[in-house]
Amino acid sequence: MSSAKNKLFAAFTAAALFIGYQPVASARGMEKDSTLKKKYIVNIMHKVADWQLNAWNTTGFKHPKVDWTNAAAYTGLYAFGSMKGNDKYLDFLVNVGNSLNWNTGKSRFMADDYCIGQIYSLLYMKYKDKKMIAPFIQLADSIVAKPHDEGLEWKNRIQLREWAWCDALFMGPTALSYLSTATGDPKYLNTASKLWWKTTDYLYDNEEHLYFRDGSYLQKKEKNGKKVFWSRGNGWVLGGLVRVLDNMPANHPDRKRFETLYKDMEAKIASIQQPDGSWHASLLDPESYPVKETSGTGFYCYSILWGLNHGLLDEKTYWPVAKKAWAALTSSVHPDGMLGYVQRIGAAPDGVDFNSTEVYGVGAFLLSGTQLYQYVSKHPKAQ
Repeated sequence: MSSAKNKLFAAFTAAALFIGYQPVASARGMEKDSTLKKKYIVNIMHKVADWQLNAWNTTGFKHPKVDWTNAAAYTGLYAFGSMKGNDKYLDFLVNVGNSLNWNTGKSRFMADDYCIGQIYSLLYMKYKDKKMIAPFIQLADSIVAKPHDEGLEWKNRIQLREWAWCDALFMGPTALSYLSTATGDPKYLNTASKLWWKTTDYLYDNEEHLYFRDGSYLQKKEKNGKKVFWSRGNGWVLGGLVRVLDNMPANHPDRKRFETLYKDMEAKIASIQQPDGSWHASLLDPESYPVKETSGTGFYCYSILWGLNHGLLDEKTYWPVAKKAWAALTSSVHPDGMLGYVQRIGAAPDGVDFNSTEVYGVGAFLLSGTQLYQYVSKHPKAQ
């Protein structure tokens, strides 16, 4: 074959390969972009929410209805239920409240046991039925009246009386903050703010901009020598932080301090996102837990999208982070709607797999999806 023919053949082959490759690339691009379409977002949220409702209705509640695990799931269910045409999810939550006589858990001053109070307040604001918040008002008044003068060292069952572990920042301050909005009484929000900063002064690492889980982790190290910062634990914090901000007036004296904390934490979280868009169970030693974890990822996705929707985060920096996080979440949904890769109940990084699921992961997923729906509705080009 002549040199000219060789060149012509090579050019023809390259062109054929290029033409043949283009549809594949385009299809992949279209498939990726489709997860940001409003129809897709709604459909996959229905799928995940309905799987969870079916699990509750057919096999019963794995944890008590009033438990913090379910309460975290209810937050996402309420957010999704508040979208047009989703009344069945709100009806489910009202039925849960009625079955509990709108009471919180048995350990009155443990944040886990009154996490559900935020749902009671949200339902009250929608339906204006005073019975929904009457018992929680009594409890909240007693929380406000306590001196809260104990240290937060992880001993003497301190968690029964104080917010001595970072998870509590999703459970306690949110419940009090929503009650302030529901009643118009700022004392609950002010107490939430005061106790938030007490916990933060003890558990927040100002260098890493992350929270230790509790006092027993202050000196612990991961295999790589880094400090132990648990993904879902910090997810609890950021999820709680934006929910407190949702109830904090613009002129509140602590508002700017909360916003600064939020921005510092989100900058750190964005900087350690994994290539697949997720965060592993251990934030600073992801190689020790080399699989994505969707409860922490879900709360980060939610909190970042919340910040984009409220103008607190730069879109150029954080929208790519949110997109990748959403892709990590949606790729973890089973064909039947079960959300996988959710770390089991614990207090530290732990292993997960595709078949690991828990209700709080569903809550984080639905919170993320509702915030994403709001974002793409306002930013059509983002789809």
